[in-house]
Amino acid sequence: MSDLPPLREVIARHGLSALKALGQNFLLDEQLLDRIARVPGPLDGAAVFEVGPGPGGLTRALLRAGAEVVAVEHDPRCLPALAELAGWAPGRLRVIAGDALRIDGAAALGRPGHVVANLPYNVGTALLVGWLTLADWPPWWRSLTLMFQKEVADRIVARPDTDAYGRLAVLAQWRAQARIALPVHRSAFTPPPKVMSAVVHIVPAEAPPGVSVRRIEALTAAAFGQRRKMLRQSLKGVPGALDALAALGIDPTRRAETVTVEEFVALARALHA
Repeated sequence: MSDLPPLREVIARHGLSALKALGQNFLLDEQLLDRIARVPGPLDGAAVFEVGPGPGGLTRALLRAGAEVVAVEHDPRCLPALAELAGWAPGRLRVIAGDALRIDGAAALGRPGHVVANLPYNVGTALLVGWLTLADWPPWWRSLTLMFQKEVADRIVARPDTDAYGRLAVLAQWRAQARIALPVHRSAFTPPPKVMSAVVHIVPAEAPPGVSVRRIEALTAAAFGQRRKMLRQSLKGVPGALDALAALGIDPTRRAETVTVEEFVALARALHA
């Protein structure tokens, strides 16, 4: 694929510009894109689900790595450029025009695979929560390699007793391992966003027995919905939660940001029982 036209040329030829309404920021640095494509590990022959490819910068890197890519693009302006790219990698790129929030990644891929995406900022968190709260586990995705605003990335990997720790951290860590794979400076994008970004890598782990997604979601929604309140106040609307706190020896005067992932898991298990 070394004879592909430069990405800037493709953008200019198709008259593309990043739309703020769609949360777009184009990433053009090919060396950085190749680094992102290497985060999941070897992709030769692997299935990859990409959201928001735009003009296809990351898509090119994934194809160079040998992946078979299914890309979902909501912006019809980008579809001709992606169709051209598909012609350079016969049989290895399928583009779906539509809203990723409404598309089943498992069905689109047809086999287990990786999710690798420079997510549109306006839907990134919603997509992540959807992938993290699947009822079936292990999930269809083998890993998530996702670009977020640095603030959101910090929330995903945060530890208890920090300002960033909250519901997103618990959902990401109770049955998966999350880390920041690499920071990305705002200057790498066109146009440059106002904030820094980071690539987060999430790998599913074994789910704790006796714990349901529904219980974890209910507990974290209640606890962090009123995060400045004591647990005895924030969890009083969750049936059985106060009794579970007492049984587990968790001080009801603590606040949600002090409760570890393991303690949330223990609470969810107690409620499930």
